[in-house]
Amino acid sequence: MSNNPTPLSSRERIDYMDLLRGIAIFGILIANLRWFSLYSPQVSGRFTLGEIDGIVHLLQGVFIESKFYTIFSILFGWGIALQINRSKKDDASTARFLRRRLWFMMLLGGVHMFFIWEGDIVFLYGLVGFVLVAFRKYSNSTLLITGILLLLSPVLLYFLKMNWPWVNYPSDYLYSLGEKMYQHFGWIDQDTSRTGVLSESKSITASIKITLADAPYRFAYLFAVSRIPKVLGAMMIGFYIGRTNLYSKLMNHKKVALKANITGLIVFVPLNYWLEGVLKNEHAYYQHQIEGLYYTIADSLLVFPLALVYMMALALIYEKKWVQNILKPVLTVGRTAFSNYVFQSIIGIILFYGVGFGLAQQFGPLAWTITAVIIFTFQIILSNLWLKFFRFGPLEWIWRSFTYKKIQPLRATKN
Repeated sequence: MSNNPTPLSSRERIDYMDLLRGIAIFGILIANLRWFSLYSPQVSGRFTLGEIDGIVHLLQGVFIESKFYTIFSILFGWGIALQINRSKKDDASTARFLRRRLWFMMLLGGVHMFFIWEGDIVFLYGLVGFVLVAFRKYSNSTLLITGILLLLSPVLLYFLKMNWPWVNYPSDYLYSLGEKMYQHFGWIDQDTSRTGVLSESKSITASIKITLADAPYRFAYLFAVSRIPKVLGAMMIGFYIGRTNLYSKLMNHKKVALKANITGLIVFVPLNYWLEGVLKNEHAYYQHQIEGLYYTIADSLLVFPLALVYMMALALIYEKKWVQNILKPVLTVGRTAFSNYVFQSIIGIILFYGVGFGLAQQFGPLAWTITAVIIFTFQIILSNLWLKFFRFGPLEWIWRSFTYKKIQPLRATKN
């Protein structure tokens, strides 16, 4: 009998994970529309609202920014753990399967990053996922401790950058590379040229060139804010959750979990407000000043716990049958998360760039939040309709077919 893994059937999916993935996609959409809209607080547009937008932007920083990509990272590690759990543990075929899956994830994410939108996270997840697979043989305690240390590592990295500028060389080099690519395409640099080209140019070729030139800037940013160890740390924690079956254990102690969740909300929501409303100083952060170190310490200690509080709250609420019935339509967005994520990028480009409706710098935080609700509602409807006829989202189907080295059946089987 072959030890090769087989595709997960729909019955093996955990509805809670699909729901959480769908909600995370919504949170990521709200955060990403800021960048698609080319928003600048100094520019007044048709749908900007001054002080109201300032308040909404602050609330997005408190409740949304960084929390949902953290949840997505946890789910990614959790999913890999489940895939390993259902195969022979530590079997070489499982490792080869996972690596093949990650290679094709990087391929599809790379197409998204280099030709559609440079803010892609899929390529990074695939790349970092190789480290996660390498840790599959380590003990649960090692996974947990390593994950926590990685989540805290931005503090050490920031301190090193303050005192030894060469530590920031990867970021500096990539910024320089991005500037050279802009000049190669006939522009000056990102700060000078990007907004004007994307908002005004009707040329798809120009938009793709900007995306290609932006890719080094994107990686420079990931190094500058220590996003890579944050993502890997969250994945490690997710891997730990999946391997120890922590979710089921939590649901066996609902009263304790409820008390912990209420305490978490009371503690971490105000602290995240303090983080965003008081401590945050982007100039000091990127200049590696002491205020940036204080912010990094607080960010490392406060953001991840609030993401866990969100996850625990949803787990407890989702135990109610009536809640399951209300939220059931969102599950389909989670089951087609990759397709929906890329679809959001395409919608963002059509709405805001010159190749589409050209609404760049016309939307403030409130307007793009309302827009995100409309887009996500449309995605819920579309995802439910799609899965009535097909087993997977279109990109999920391509990914699975590549991974399993044969075309997977796409059409849903009739009951």
